[in-house]
Amino acid sequence: MSGIDPAAPIDAAAAIDRHAVVDRHRIRRTRVDAEAPLTVGNGEFCFTADATGLQTFADWHSRASARADARSATPLGTQAQWAFHWAPNPDGLTLDDTMVRFERPDGSPVDHPTTYDWRLTEADARRLQPAGYYYWVNPQRLHLGRVAYVLRRPVTGEPVSDPGEITGTAQTLDLWSGLLDSTFALGGLRTRTRTAVHPDRDILAVSASSELFTAGAAALRISFATIQDTWEADEDWTRPGAHSTDVEVGDDGIVRITRRVDEAAYTVQVRASGCRVSASARHAIDLVPEADDIELVVEFAPEASDLPLPTADETFAAAAEHWRAYWSEGAFVDLSRSEDPRAHELERRIVLSQYLTAIQCAGSLPPQESGLVCNSWGGTFHLEMHWWHAAHFPMWGRPALLERSLAWYQRILPVARENADRNGYPGARWPKHVGPEGVESPNEIGPLLLWQQPHPISFAELVYQARREETGVLEQYAELVDETAEFLAGFVWWQDGTAHLAPPLMPAQERYEAATTWDPTFELAYVLWALQTACEWRRRQGRDVPEAWRRAVDGIAPLPIAGGRYEAVRGATALIDHPSLVGAYGFVPPTRLVDPDVMASTLDHVLEAWEWNSTWGWDFPLLAMCATRLGRFDTAFDLLLTDLPRNRSLSNGHNFQVPNRLPLYLPGNGGLLAAVAMLATDDDGEPRRGLPDGWRIRAEGFVPRP
Repeated sequence: MSGIDPAAPIDAAAAIDRHAVVDRHRIRRTRVDAEAPLTVGNGEFCFTADATGLQTFADWHSRASARADARSATPLGTQAQWAFHWAPNPDGLTLDDTMVRFERPDGSPVDHPTTYDWRLTEADARRLQPAGYYYWVNPQRLHLGRVAYVLRRPVTGEPVSDPGEITGTAQTLDLWSGLLDSTFALGGLRTRTRTAVHPDRDILAVSASSELFTAGAAALRISFATIQDTWEADEDWTRPGAHSTDVEVGDDGIVRITRRVDEAAYTVQVRASGCRVSASARHAIDLVPEADDIELVVEFAPEASDLPLPTADETFAAAAEHWRAYWSEGAFVDLSRSEDPRAHELERRIVLSQYLTAIQCAGSLPPQESGLVCNSWGGTFHLEMHWWHAAHFPMWGRPALLERSLAWYQRILPVARENADRNGYPGARWPKHVGPEGVESPNEIGPLLLWQQPHPISFAELVYQARREETGVLEQYAELVDETAEFLAGFVWWQDGTAHLAPPLMPAQERYEAATTWDPTFELAYVLWALQTACEWRRRQGRDVPEAWRRAVDGIAPLPIAGGRYEAVRGATALIDHPSLVGAYGFVPPTRLVDPDVMASTLDHVLEAWEWNSTWGWDFPLLAMCATRLGRFDTAFDLLLTDLPRNRSLSNGHNFQVPNRLPLYLPGNGGLLAAVAMLATDDDGEPRRGLPDGWRIRAEGFVPRP
């Protein structure tokens, strides 16, 4: 790269023009994009829209659509963190009905909820394993409602259900203001719609102007469905008797709707101007325009609020101020001075990932892999994935966005303690696949996973590093750290004076038999680091370190090695699925267990021999983090941008994953941001030197990492 010293640090002298960077990645499109609809949200609530700015063609976007390319479509969801539902349980099935007995190495019994076999069809699972199936698909995240245009051809009045009939589509998502601006035409008559979500309330605001309104060819409809009792937990419009919708129009003109889906209830408040309210069906209301310009504000809430509804313009202004502050605070990078032709694409992914994780992964609960766009895994969330969704927030100087969900761990501590106590362990054993109550979902993999156990210690330490100048951080998370460390120290298996990770356990690379797996490399390093960190937390507070913790730290087993490379687990390395063994050096900060030279040989072997089509979106940041720790920055850039199906970034920034079931995968977005934080700065948050030829990064606002 002529004229620039590749050993020079990242530029830090001049502040980055953040608005310019964000604005060059605002999303602009002039076509309908089935796989990449656009979402507005606030971390607690999201609304995903099609090319009209609403959910007009939601059936066309549905995974159940009969059209040929439906497998590539992304559903249009309206979802909130608080909105969950348990399906009826007339047979009184309990989690105890799902328990299976395993044995520790000495034959002592341990029980885990594992009766559900995901390889069965859903029909067979429901029939053969009724308790396992029930607790696998429950609880489910609700679909709160569909807000859409009802379009008719201006001349004939025939309904329009296919986006192929609209023309002149133009859509812009202004990331700096959080405003979605959409235009389209039907029969030569144009419509413009502006859509945004309030930053502090679960409110959707819509401002629309259309020549179709006075022509009687367009109205707005708010409609409601129940939910499928399936893996996807999609909307179910076929059972109108399975839910209720009560509508009341107040003297103040506010429409108040009470919704009930089995035992779950919530409210919807609607204020519309420029249109009249009409009951169109059992579970819908129509807003019929009486002018060319209308305004709509819809609030979804678990119970009715006495707060007045803002106007659409007030909501737009609040959203704009919120997003201006978001982009102006925390860390930031600018890659515009790089000469590598891939730099613009990497910067696009970075900017869009910051937006997507802020609206999808920064709420009061850990997010599901598909966020608040559509359901996956029944709509529940995976705690081992929480690190990939949200650990980047404190790295980027935004610890509060992670801390919103740390309070949930504190709330479910009693459940985690029960999980540990059931099998005679101290402390708290965190579940894997859960809803708000923390009830573990039965499966032969999930309840036996170990790598989510150290996460609360990692989260606490990340927050501490970002807030270390403040008081009270150690006290705020001391109990989480203590209870997590108690379990880890109690879980290790002592044999010949060495602390092993012994069966039954399932490593992050889910390709081994839980009943026979010993000493997975990644988990050994992560458990050691977590226990060392927990000991340091006690010292920072002037408290004694428990002897069991010190003993486990001193006695942890060495990483398994064969042929000069680390094995994934003791005695085996399957070259498929997650290459988690490299996470022992990168994802996990350096420990005495890892020899960098051996890890370098291990990474080389993984890059050469792995079955790449079996990998997942977070695997590429995982590998990049290892390469960065080894000083192989060119390899790290290549991995973040490698051209493989599950590393693909859609036009809306989402990491596409599995057709139909996982059309978006937020662990890939959050993982990218964590890897970039490591690549751009050293552990002290200082500019990284020695970036490869062609890469020039300006960075600011990063904080120290563990």
